[in-house]
Amino acid sequence: MSTAVAHITAIGTYAPEKRLTNHDLEKMVNTSHDWIVQRTGIHERRIASKEQFTSDLCIAAVHDLLDRYPVTIHDVDMILVATSTPDFPFPSVASQIQAAFQIERTGVLDLSAACAGFVYGLQLANALISSGMNRKVLVVGGEVLSKVTDFTDRTTCVLFGDAAGAVLVEQKEGEETSFLYSTNGTDGKGGIYLYRSGLSQHMQGKPLVGKGNMVQNGREVYKFAVDTLSKEVPHLLENAGYSIDDLDWFVPHSANLRILESVCKRINFPIEKTLFSGTYYGNTSSATIPLALQIALKEGKLQKGDLILLSGFGGGLTHSHLLMKWTV
Repeated sequence: MSTAVAHITAIGTYAPEKRLTNHDLEKMVNTSHDWIVQRTGIHERRIASKEQFTSDLCIAAVHDLLDRYPVTIHDVDMILVATSTPDFPFPSVASQIQAAFQIERTGVLDLSAACAGFVYGLQLANALISSGMNRKVLVVGGEVLSKVTDFTDRTTCVLFGDAAGAVLVEQKEGEETSFLYSTNGTDGKGGIYLYRSGLSQHMQGKPLVGKGNMVQNGREVYKFAVDTLSKEVPHLLENAGYSIDDLDWFVPHSANLRILESVCKRINFPIEKTLFSGTYYGNTSSATIPLALQIALKEGKLQKGDLILLSGFGGGLTHSHLLMKWTV
């Protein structure tokens, strides 16, 4: 008897046309191109227009997916969208994607896991398909972080950009699974270090600052990311029966190139085999990983059958990891 497994069969991305370079930021806050590159590895980021929102970027990413691959989505039976910047509290971004493509019978769900959201979405898609509940799942990560960024705060405004990425995950019969191993973790007490204020203006008994904008303690988030990934990556690979040398590509959330360099040094993994999308897109939260994958495909780096490790980390503080064979 064959067993249903999940494979990624298509990928698409989208970023707005408008570019905000480091030199542009020099005119807005007390910073410099060299200062930003030295500390983040970012040269520029994309910015959504006043009329563009997360649903628009996500829909454009799905169109890109359809343009690139001979797949259909009319029979998608679940749409999962990872985002921290939905157009509305409700209806969901996923429901707007359903409307845009007139998919007749599908479930819709937005996921809130900040920069770990896209990996969570893939994990959930795998679970839904492997269990037989669904056969074809559209997983999308999209953000318009520029709309919740304080552009007077030079410590955060140099980081964030807008983009979206989408993958199609389909059921395959009688094939080896491509989703090999996954783990998740959370340090909820660290939520005070990276947040966007909402209905409540207090967290853990402490008053929050910022009125609807992101607030970040960069030092604490950096420490969390480096310490967590340095421990989790070797632990996951060992439990999955692999070594660091087996890994073809490491695809962490592209928050900051210096974070990734520190992690790679600690786990003794070459930075040259680590995919980063932040150079020309900035930190796009849930969209950084699909952007990095698409860039690697375009450059001829990522090949079908490669062993890759996706690692998301961010607000929560949460982290999510997925070891898989690339199948596109």
